Amino acid sequence: MTVRRDFQEPAGCRSDLVIGREERCAAARAQLASGGSVLLHGSAGIGKSTILRALAEEYASPAHTVLRCSATESESHLPFLALADLLGLVLDDVCPRLPAAQRTALESALTGRGESSLQRDGLALRLAVLSALRALAARGPVLIVADDLQWLDPASAELLGFAARRLGGTPVQLLCAVRTEGQESQEYDRHLRSCPPDTLAVRLGPLSHPQVAELLGHRGHGGLPRSTVRDIHRTSDGNPLFALELGRALAQSPTPPRPGEPLPVPTSLRALVLSRLDMLSVEARRTLLVASAGARPTLALLHAAGRENAEAECAQAAELGLLATESDAPAVRFAHPLISAALYAEAPAQERRAAHAALSTAASDPIERARHLALATTGADPEVAARLAEAAALARDRGAPSVAAQLGLLAARRTPADGSPSPQERRLTAAEDAITAGEVDLARDIAREVLTRASVPAERVRAWIIVIDTAGHTMAEVDAFFPQALADAGDDPRLLALVHYQLGWRALIVEGDFTAARDAAAHAAELAARGKDRRTELLALAFQAQTETLMGHPEAPRTIKRALREPQDPRVAWHHNGAGSARFRWLVMGDQLAEARATVTGLLREVRRRGSVESEVHFLRGLAETELRAGHCGRALDLARESLRLARDSGIGETASAMLTSLAEASGGDVERALTLAREAVEHAEGDGDQMYLSRALGALGYAQLVAGDPAGTVRSLRRVRTLELGLGITDPARGRWQGDLAEALVRTGEPAEAQDVIDTAREHALRLGRESVLAVLDRSEALVRAAQGATEAAQAQLRSAQDRLGKLGYGLEEARAAFALARLRGRRPGAAAYDEATRLFRRCRALPWLRQVEAALATLDREPARAVRDTLDALDVLAAMERQVAALVMEGATNREIAARLFISVKTVEATLTRVYRKLGIRSRVDIVRLAAGRRAH
Repeated sequence: MTVRRDFQEPAGCRSDLVIGREERCAAARAQLASGGSVLLHGSAGIGKSTILRALAEEYASPAHTVLRCSATESESHLPFLALADLLGLVLDDVCPRLPAAQRTALESALTGRGESSLQRDGLALRLAVLSALRALAARGPVLIVADDLQWLDPASAELLGFAARRLGGTPVQLLCAVRTEGQESQEYDRHLRSCPPDTLAVRLGPLSHPQVAELLGHRGHGGLPRSTVRDIHRTSDGNPLFALELGRALAQSPTPPRPGEPLPVPTSLRALVLSRLDMLSVEARRTLLVASAGARPTLALLHAAGRENAEAECAQAAELGLLATESDAPAVRFAHPLISAALYAEAPAQERRAAHAALSTAASDPIERARHLALATTGADPEVAARLAEAAALARDRGAPSVAAQLGLLAARRTPADGSPSPQERRLTAAEDAITAGEVDLARDIAREVLTRASVPAERVRAWIIVIDTAGHTMAEVDAFFPQALADAGDDPRLLALVHYQLGWRALIVEGDFTAARDAAAHAAELAARGKDRRTELLALAFQAQTETLMGHPEAPRTIKRALREPQDPRVAWHHNGAGSARFRWLVMGDQLAEARATVTGLLREVRRRGSVESEVHFLRGLAETELRAGHCGRALDLARESLRLARDSGIGETASAMLTSLAEASGGDVERALTLAREAVEHAEGDGDQMYLSRALGALGYAQLVAGDPAGTVRSLRRVRTLELGLGITDPARGRWQGDLAEALVRTGEPAEAQDVIDTAREHALRLGRESVLAVLDRSEALVRAAQGATEAAQAQLRSAQDRLGKLGYGLEEARAAFALARLRGRRPGAAAYDEATRLFRRCRALPWLRQVEAALATLDREPARAVRDTLDALDVLAAMERQVAALVMEGATNREIAARLFISVKTVEATLTRVYRKLGIRSRVDIVRLAAGRRAH
């Protein structure tokens, strides 16, 4: 085996570290494993070489011989160089096995002795390369690894392509990488034709935002703010090499970029993307600088900014590949975002300010004009600050809170120290906009900066509240800030209301104490009313209503009405912690699914208009939950996945979204993924000390375990939920709706008495609160208890009733589950037709995991059920009801596992029941049951 030393894989590169390329790598692995060849292609820096090295290491072991070459642009003019890299180390081995003419031509080409060329020895050289590869393959599989095919010298490329097209049936594989700008490019076609006919072409595209974040974290840049990671993704356009270089430069920079300015571009990338800049005229370069400073540059904007020859100068830049050419498109678009960033970073500060000054009068949008005015000036300027603050308000109204935050920070920098509003007030407003935009790390940094500067109590309390608010469900980490916030608040009721509102959330999340949370919210509402702070009063009332709803407190409806009274604050009306959200929760828990859907859909539409990321994540979950309750599993799964993607992208609400997505996956998607997500949610909630969501996450885990066929796991998880909710003071069974699943799992594990206790306790609260759907589900579970005790007819009647009520209430999935339980309870005699109704209902819901359970149940049906079972059972009247059912199924030929599934009991319970049957009948085995039954029928 030959391995070039300069082509060994770096220690840090392994196939399991190829981030964002899992599907592409899987396809390439499958192709290589089947004996085929692979061509990786994509733009510069996209990760071709990384994946090629990982795959080469993985598939080098099975090969007998590995031939490698890695061409460079500077050496591409040297003929036969790549061929020498490939065959140089095996030349002495293969040449003796070649015909004389081929051997002479090959040795001459590779050693440089003689005057061999394709024109002179074309056929001999072509045949020599083909014969050499065949000779190597005769001893074992050959793997050719070639990187940067675009730099292969033409002679080597021609010879390799000639051989590759004629190696059919020979164990020679090619693993190559080539730089291309598009799948339809001529370079791609040319290199693909140079590969074997069965070659799989794998195009590598840009990474997504989460994948770039993962890559940066893996390479040690995980501490960068999310807003910065977003800028890195945008500037790099998802190119992993560019993203890593930008991340490295930012990590090493002592000061982060200022708001509104592009990222600093390291010298290495500037040289890479601006190599053609020197070919531009001075005026064309200035025109491109103005374009790079603009948010959405057009030729008209460049003209207005004083660039009279913009068309010709942009055409010159397009010819050099700096601008993208688009017919009939008014926008001036750089070929890559990094070109714009590098061009801006390269320009002197004075030229940048001149470009912004020109754009401050040329731009038509007031927000853009204000931004450029700020970047064109230095030092404090109250007039500029006022214009920036107005632009921030306009951006906020347009639903662009991230832009508003940037403009607010610019306004703070231009505000004099004695200005009104003060610089700190404007910073805090920017931080609140950043929270709305989902940029919690930026908001936290701004607030901490304010705390180092501010002495005014109102500013300090606002800053403390922002720091606490950005902690989210990790409130335990900011416990020490509450006493400081209370001290700064003094006896001001407005400031105290803000702190006590957050103390209510702390009681709920950290301590898991709903009563304390309710009391703190009520106190905050009183303080806010005394201080005439309607916004905080409404938020506190909404929070009080939510806690009362989850507790099953009788005051909940009255508190919701108080929270909905006029005057309303529009910022609270659509907020995920506002009265609209509290009303939605009340509706969905009270079985008013249609109204709940309309309410949450309206809230979702409004928060999207306003650009509020956290509220969007929250209401996406709410809509997904509503659709799941209604049995629209496919729609619920789509919404839940969207919520999870947004939560992970923003770092907001990840635990809650993972929990809800687990429920949706277990109902309409992939059960294994449901289990993974639920365990992830449990782990995060435990790590955060979040008692409220720990119970919800465990509830999702228990449900996923039930669907996965693990009733014992369900019992373990949901027993913990029962204990947690008892400690939390949650009495409303509509909050998590786990009671029916726990009861069903307990029946399956042979503990019907505990199942009945769970049902009785939940039913008491459901009757008090009028939770009709919960009562129907509890009846479904109680029917299983009755069936386990032998009351089959009563169980069937109860199941039919539960199914009918759930259907009328609009709970499609629960209705289908009742139909499924009824089909299983009816036994074998009706055959597969008994499952038709359950199958139809599950299909209507798109409940794929449940449909698989129906298929499994049908597979256990005996094709020829035994006859006269009822007569035999009459003869075996010494047995108890459960024992008679188990004996009857034994007579039908059912296994212990099948009996357990049919009767909703555990295999262990079946075995114990059979032991009692043997003892009562004086027999030793299940075979004796069949014989005894046959003897009774013969008599």
